[in-house]
Amino acid sequence: MTARHDLAAALLALASFAFAAQAQAGCAALDHEGRSYAVCRFDPSEQSLELYNLGEDGEPIATFTGLAAELAGEGKRLTFAMNAGMFDDKLKPIGLYVENGELLKKLNRRNGYGNFHLKPNGVFVIEGGKAAVMETEAYAKAGRKPDFATQSGPMLVINGKIHPKFSETGTSAKVRNGVGVTAGGEVVFALSDGAVTFHEFARLFRDGLDTPNALFLDGTISSLYSTDLRRNDGFLPLGPMVGAYEKR
Repeated sequence: MTARHDLAAALLALASFAFAAQAQAGCAALDHEGRSYAVCRFDPSEQSLELYNLGEDGEPIATFTGLAAELAGEGKRLTFAMNAGMFDDKLKPIGLYVENGELLKKLNRRNGYGNFHLKPNGVFVIEGGKAAVMETEAYAKAGRKPDFATQSGPMLVINGKIHPKFSETGTSAKVRNGVGVTAGGEVVFALSDGAVTFHEFARLFRDGLDTPNALFLDGTISSLYSTDLRRNDGFLPLGPMVGAYEKR
């Protein structure tokens, strides 16, 4: 094969890869191990992903409809949103929360009960057009200054391994949502259509979505807004939300 043919083949492969990556962007249905999920993918260097909690009036936004209205006032069209971390009865985060570079809630390293404290828990970070999921203690040592960050728990996948406290034979199943980041930097959100166990959900991220680190965001209240899937879940009021938008 000539050098010209080598170059043409390389360019074709690169174009095919770019097309495949573009085709994957946004939200779509996915089946894994007999369970169905809504999966949403984003390249944070190309698509703005931001966190939201309080509106212009200082009150919790609480719903995707409210978030869409807030963004519309800024000339933006909401295309994706999901609940993004656990919150108290005032709809405010119980763990680390950073919005537009401002630390609004400090890192929570306390012990306690419930999913948030099923350690290791972790942090979803967006910084300079890149994203990461990190264990809480790793985040504490890293000295990062993120643009956006939200803490939740437990971790689902840690450096390619499922959380050590998850049982493969566990029977506690709920609707769940979470976030992972691939080795290539793609952010992947997932929401189960039905009840799944923690181990099943972690296997989705490790084996089905190929994210070496993934974080549980919540269960039962798990909700999705997606123009791709024509969804606007409005089951219960929400605390922190993650969203993507298009400028009008």
